[in-house]
Amino acid sequence: MDFELSEEQRLLRDSIDRFVKSEYPFSTRQEIIFSTLGYSEKNWKLFAEMGWLALPFDAQYGGFGGSPVETAIVMEALGRGLVLEPYLSTVVMGGGLLAAVASHDQKERLIPQIVAGELTLAVAYLEPQSRFDPADVETSVKSTVDGFVLSGHKCVVYQGCTADKIIVSARTHGAERSREGISLFILDQDMEGVSRKDYKTLDGQWASDFFFSDVNLPESALLGQKGVALEAIESTLDLVISAVCAEAVGAMAAANDITRDYIQVREQFGVPIGSFQVLQHRWVDMYMEAEMAKSMSDVLAMRLRDGDEDSALMVAATKVRIGKAGLVVGQGATQLHGGVGMTNEYAAGHYYKRLMTIDILFGNQDYHCSRYEQLGIVA
Repeated sequence: MDFELSEEQRLLRDSIDRFVKSEYPFSTRQEIIFSTLGYSEKNWKLFAEMGWLALPFDAQYGGFGGSPVETAIVMEALGRGLVLEPYLSTVVMGGGLLAAVASHDQKERLIPQIVAGELTLAVAYLEPQSRFDPADVETSVKSTVDGFVLSGHKCVVYQGCTADKIIVSARTHGAERSREGISLFILDQDMEGVSRKDYKTLDGQWASDFFFSDVNLPESALLGQKGVALEAIESTLDLVISAVCAEAVGAMAAANDITRDYIQVREQFGVPIGSFQVLQHRWVDMYMEAEMAKSMSDVLAMRLRDGDEDSALMVAATKVRIGKAGLVVGQGATQLHGGVGMTNEYAAGHYYKRLMTIDILFGNQDYHCSRYEQLGIVA
C-alpha cells in the first residue's frame, strides 16, 4: 500500500494543524468545554468556510467527494487538539447515514445545511440492553394515517443535547434482535413526546438519554425506505470507527509529544527525569504503541476507501488495537507526569480520558474481539 499523502491531502492536514496550533491551545479548549454549548459556534462556522464539513459528501450536494482516507486525515488532526466541535457526530455519522439511506430530495435539503454549518446532528442507535449491537432495537414505530408514532428509549447519544436534529433507529417489524425491520427517522428535539436526560461523559463532553412517548412523526421523517436500514447503519458505523480510530492516533501522538517535552525539563535529583533509562524505555513503549496504531488506522481507512471484502474484519481488529494502544499511551502520559498528570490544569489527563472514552465508543475491546471471531467464522 502507498502510505504517502497526495499534495491535496497534505494541504488538508496542514490547514487543520495550523488551526489547532493557533486557535485551539489547551487553555482555549478548557474554556470551550465548560461552556453551555460544549463547543464553539465560531469554530464550527470556520469549519464550514474551510470546506471541512463538505469533505465526505458528493459534489451534487455541495461536497468534495472525499473518501475515508480524507476523513481520517481530518480526525487525526482534530484528535491532536482534543477538538470538541461535533464533526464526528454531525459529518461522519449523521451525514454518513444521510448519504447512505436518505432519498435524493432529503439529501438535497439536509446535506447542504450541514456543509454550510447550519445543521448539527446526533444519532440515537444504542439502547440500554443493546451492548453496542445496532440490530438490538426495542424502540418501535407504528404506521398511522398521517405518518408514524415513535416510542422507546435511546441511551448515550453523543452530543445529543446540542444537536439541531436527531436521527433515531426504530423497529417497524420483527423481533428485538432481528436484522429485518429497522428504519431510520429524523426529528427535531422539541417535538411533543420527546424528553431527554443530559450528562457529562468521562472526557467532559455531553451525552444524552432520549425518551420517546408516542411521538407523532410525519411521513417525511422516514429516511429512505422502511425496514431495511440495518446494513447502512453497520457500514456507516465502520466509517465512524475508522474516523474515531484516527482521532485516537492524533491524541496519542500529541500525548507522547507533551510527555517527551515534560520529562526533558522536569528535574529529580538535579537532572531531568528523561535521563533515567527506565523512563526512556517507558516512553519508547508508548511511542511504538502509537506508531503501530497509526499503521492499522491508515490501512483501515484505505481498505474502506477501496471497498475490500475483509474491511469489517479490519474494523474490529483496528478498534481492539487502538483501544489497547490508547490505554498504554494514556496511562504512560499520566504517570510520567506524576501527580500533575491527574489535575484538570494539565493536558495529559485529558488525553487519557479521551482515549479511554474512544476505547468504549462504538464497541469496546471485548465486543470487537467477539465480532472479529464471529466475522472470521462466517468468512
